[in-house]
Amino acid sequence: MERKHMSAFALYKTLSTDLPPTATKPSLQVADKKKRKKENGANKVNTVKAQLKPERKKVRKKLLKSAKKEESLKGMTEDEECVNGDGEAVDALLADLGKVNSSRERASKLFQWIINPIPAKSFFRETWEKKPILVQRKTPDYYKGLFSTAEFDRILRQEDVQYGVNLDVTSYTNGKRETHNPPGRALPFTVWDFYERGCSLRMLNPQAFSSTVWNVLSILQEQFGSMAGANIYLTPPGTQGFAPHYDDIEAFVVQLEGKKHWRVYNPRTEDEVLPVLSSPNFDQADIGKPILEVVLEAGDLLYFPRGFIHQGDCLPDAHSLHITISSHQKNSWGDLLQKLVPAALEIAMEEDVEFRQGLPLDYLTYMGVQNSDKDDPRRTKFFSRIESLMKKLITYAPVDAAVDQKARDYLHDCLPPMLTPEELASSVQGASTRWEHGQVLDVGAQITTQTRVRILRSGCARLCSDGEAVHLYYTTDNSRVYHKEEPKSFEIKAEHTDAMEFLIHSYPKFVTVGSFPCDSADDRIALAELLFERGIIHTAGPL
Repeated sequence: MERKHMSAFALYKTLSTDLPPTATKPSLQVADKKKRKKENGANKVNTVKAQLKPERKKVRKKLLKSAKKEESLKGMTEDEECVNGDGEAVDALLADLGKVNSSRERASKLFQWIINPIPAKSFFRETWEKKPILVQRKTPDYYKGLFSTAEFDRILRQEDVQYGVNLDVTSYTNGKRETHNPPGRALPFTVWDFYERGCSLRMLNPQAFSSTVWNVLSILQEQFGSMAGANIYLTPPGTQGFAPHYDDIEAFVVQLEGKKHWRVYNPRTEDEVLPVLSSPNFDQADIGKPILEVVLEAGDLLYFPRGFIHQGDCLPDAHSLHITISSHQKNSWGDLLQKLVPAALEIAMEEDVEFRQGLPLDYLTYMGVQNSDKDDPRRTKFFSRIESLMKKLITYAPVDAAVDQKARDYLHDCLPPMLTPEELASSVQGASTRWEHGQVLDVGAQITTQTRVRILRSGCARLCSDGEAVHLYYTTDNSRVYHKEEPKSFEIKAEHTDAMEFLIHSYPKFVTVGSFPCDSADDRIALAELLFERGIIHTAGPL
């Protein structure tokens, strides 16, 4: 008996009894705006039955066609505020940024390029955390080289991409959002079959596989002062992969290929403005009318703050590939106070007897929810005492120590810096020590008091104290995979703390090892050698 071919999608559905039968793939018909308003249905999408998918060979042919090597374009201009917006290749842009002396300035220039022509200062003053903003460029190649479907395919073939860890297969059909992840490695045979059948693909940590995305995010994290992350979304024509929802991050949607129809909605209540957590999936009837409805095309940008509900669907005539760059997750005043207030209270109870005095013997008889409606003068007195203690608590607040706790979390979240060729040649990662012709060569290159050094990046190292010892936390040994490694730190000797502060505050200038404020030349050289071996500093030229 002849054995019929069973697709990976069909095979998966036979193994997962919870999944409903395959739904007909929908495609969007974009209606006239006025018609939408009259029908009072801006949140509803008219659908028609999709035509049959092209054969797998045709899909593969299209992917191979898009895999042709992109030609290099001109680099960024030197004007910080007027960054070249003529579709330069991202690799050329990054090469030019690598020549910028300060990593802080590098981050500022890169962010300005992303949101160009909106000035960064006005963006953070008028838009950041406040409202969505749209940039339509009519320049399809503006973000060329950042990521592509060809790169997506390469990663599937060459990297260990795991379902549920690195890749999600999703669908949103007839108001139902589903995830279709099989166990194990995501291989092209299975992944592209899912895609052919109308499923969206979400790559969760492209920076682990793409050096370009890694480079961009490692630069941007200095602009935001918090971790910069990213997801890649590849959506087939005429489909939608996700239900309406809001996120707990500031989102920059960068359209790379094709086009996508987006709808953005205001937060439903004050409680959902700048939320702490992402939302569950919403029904269309729960979210009202969009405040922004647009089709993003390649080269366009859409920003929306956390709390703004959004959904995106593909038009029938094109696929969509976009990267969402995110930041500012759990980076609010409240997140800082969660670290500060417990520490302040601990100090207050140790140092102030008023915080250690006992509660009134009868406070349970007039306080608490069951007594909240009572008109009792003792309640007024109780609240007055609480208010007095809360005001006093601020005098015990170790604000700098709490900020350092936040900083330690941030440094743990950070990507390691991607070194420029010059940095590589002058750091431990590019040291010429090697095994050759049966022997070790170029070993023991010495740092002297005349050697000029600086830290590798503005924010790559930070001194933090736990009250007993001072530790240096650093990012240069971090993994490209989020929290794969434990936080990197080591104790700094008391006689080295002033020198470490001197180094950090001297950036981006190179300083001689002999200028370190240490007690002796041996101390200066010992500290420099330690920092060089950990990859925290590099020299003005190769050793």
